[in-house]
Amino acid sequence: MDEPWSSLAGLQHGVLARSQLYALGVTRAAVRANVSAGRWCWRTESVLTTTTGPLNWEQRLWLGVLHCGPGSAVGGLTAAKVHGLRNWDRDLVTVVVDDSLSFEKVPELHIVRTRRPIQKWLAPVTLPLLRLEPAVLLFGAYDRSKRTAQGALAAVVQQGLTTPDRLGACLATMNPLRRSRDFRATLLDLAGGAQSVAEMDVRRACRSYGVVPPHRQRARVDRAGKRRWTDCEWDLPDGRVVVLEVDGAFHLDVMQYSADMRRQRRITTPTRLIVRCAAVEIRDEPGKVMADLIALGVPLVKRAG
Repeated sequence: MDEPWSSLAGLQHGVLARSQLYALGVTRAAVRANVSAGRWCWRTESVLTTTTGPLNWEQRLWLGVLHCGPGSAVGGLTAAKVHGLRNWDRDLVTVVVDDSLSFEKVPELHIVRTRRPIQKWLAPVTLPLLRLEPAVLLFGAYDRSKRTAQGALAAVVQQGLTTPDRLGACLATMNPLRRSRDFRATLLDLAGGAQSVAEMDVRRACRSYGVVPPHRQRARVDRAGKRRWTDCEWDLPDGRVVVLEVDGAFHLDVMQYSADMRRQRRITTPTRLIVRCAAVEIRDEPGKVMADLIALGVPLVKRAG
């Protein structure tokens, strides 16, 4: 017959708090005996595992919330990863905790203290886990980089994990929240079809310099028969099309750059002109990019009267 703690260990991927074991009737002597025999392993002063090897991903999550105790939850980009966010991994597990909790610091954990109602934002799962929307909004509010915060919002929408409307509804319940005004503008851009921070920068630059907003993520079939999507396109009155491709940091990779050049050649036609800019240009020097586009014939917004 299984021990009383074994079912709980199964639910928590073999991670147990000292207090949970004592509540189930496991004595201090029994804990010491299992640790001494090499069957169990202390991971913090209050949490142990029924395995002794390196912790897997799920065990790291449980370690965080059990170490911090009731009133804590997995949050930030860690929670977003649990909800399915790709390519935004961080080394540390983020745990959001009630500001009144007291515990020892653990190097593997990023602890975020808050007076906000964590329990109202929990996802309906066994692991104490923030829902995606409050997790990402809280991350964005307190990350050092506003652009990283905007990028995280764009990523969860682009990857189909949530919608601008759901993020906006959650944001409305979280006020006051740092960067709320910026987030509302970001969500308006995302609702308009922007898929990345660079695309949002293009959209804002167009508004600032009076340029007609582009068609975004338009599908094209290249000469090899592959379907491609362009970043931004403008249809000119003379039948030509100007395409702007915005290059992020990953384009600095030699193999990626080579693939991008090949892609550009294959979707270029006598009536389709493709120009490129770096993401840092459209962010820091949007006027220069807009001036070049205007010189190529990209139209300006017609003013009333």
